[in-house]
Amino acid sequence: MAADSLFDLTDKVALVTGASRGLGKAMAVALAQAGCHLALNARSADSLKETAAEIQRFGRKAVVIAGDVTDEAKVKEIVEAVHKEFGRIDVLVNNAGVWEGTFFFRLPKADWDKVLSVNLTGTFLMAKAVTRIMMKQRSGKIIQMSSVQGIRGGPEAFAYGAAKAGIIQMTQVMAIELGPFGIQVNSIAPGLFYTDMTKEYIADDAALKAYLARVPSRRYGQPEDLAGLVVFLAAKASDHITGQTIVIDGGQSLL
Repeated sequence: MAADSLFDLTDKVALVTGASRGLGKAMAVALAQAGCHLALNARSADSLKETAAEIQRFGRKAVVIAGDVTDEAKVKEIVEAVHKEFGRIDVLVNNAGVWEGTFFFRLPKADWDKVLSVNLTGTFLMAKAVTRIMMKQRSGKIIQMSSVQGIRGGPEAFAYGAAKAGIIQMTQVMAIELGPFGIQVNSIAPGLFYTDMTKEYIADDAALKAYLARVPSRRYGQPEDLAGLVVFLAAKASDHITGQTIVIDGGQSLL
């Protein structure tokens, strides 16, 4: 088989949550460049217009389906709408997430509940709804967004780290259960990437300098750095990889 065919996603259908900006937007655009048509989800339809327009410039179809991933009924509506529009779902990128970072002894329960609800429960609900379609298809790729904070501890990441660690475990169990149906489930664990969530930290010169001194690549990630990895995990090239968490952090977690 030719190498380029291993990464060809022509006319595949991908659903990306949290697709309005940052990592979600970058991954959606990368999938479009590889050939996918996209269903884009975020809480607000207006926030997805820019992502949709960029995808359409590549000649791919982009459908905006807004909705809250923590609402099970709404998640079912989202997935049904995608299936009705395209007739199938080949790829799910479970990316929706929030931060709410502070030291655990200062963390309000409301913030704990919010982070766990969006990052962990939202990932579960979306995966559950999409899986029903993929099982009937006997094929599919599910890509979950974890974090290096889910692998090793970090200050002010109590709720976020707990949720992202849960996604790693969820990914492993799903891979075991869905493998017989031809579905691969993997997660991505980014280190520090430039996004709206991290831009204040990156703007702190002293904090950033101290961080970069511990990163072998001596830089933080840009959303586009995820492009090759998400295409690989969505494509035939990764058909024998499942249940894995792939760290992309410039080597930060090695030290």
